[in-house]
Amino acid sequence: MKNFIKSVVMTTAASGMLLASSAMAADQSIAVVNFQEVMGKIPQTAALMQSLEAEFKDEKAVVTQLEKDIKYFQEKKKRDGALMSAKEKEELDTKIASLFQDYQVKGKALQQKANQRQNEETNKILALVRQAVDNIAAKEDYDLVLSQQAVVFSKPDVVITDKVVEQVSKLK
Repeated sequence: MKNFIKSVVMTTAASGMLLASSAMAADQSIAVVNFQEVMGKIPQTAALMQSLEAEFKDEKAVVTQLEKDIKYFQEKKKRDGALMSAKEKEELDTKIASLFQDYQVKGKALQQKANQRQNEETNKILALVRQAVDNIAAKEDYDLVLSQQAVVFSKPDVVITDKVVEQVSKLK
């Protein structure tokens, strides 16, 4: 009998907590934003890509030229290999290996520098996006703003993505 009363009390308490939590959830105002869509639509992202392209143009040209040189010498070896002496083939193989090693070193360094710069600049843009989300949430009195990737379903009227894009696009 004691166990029965104890289980009834526990069930009642759990039911009361569920009702209270659902009542609190009903009072909350929730919005959803698609950050990927925002990043794809704002002009700052396109400007970032152009800026990075210009910044690393010279280094990219060096790596591209190394790639072309490697292909040229590989084709030369295929084309003229039958007419070359063993020493000439060996020298060509050494040259190709040296170019390839240089290509790998410079390509990796370029990739790392470009990724680092892109991350730095993307973080600046994300700060603007977060600021816009905070402003919209404060202005429209949202209690919670979720990323659309974390939401399975939402009504279109709670999605604030276009508002965020509009506000961030006005910022410089």
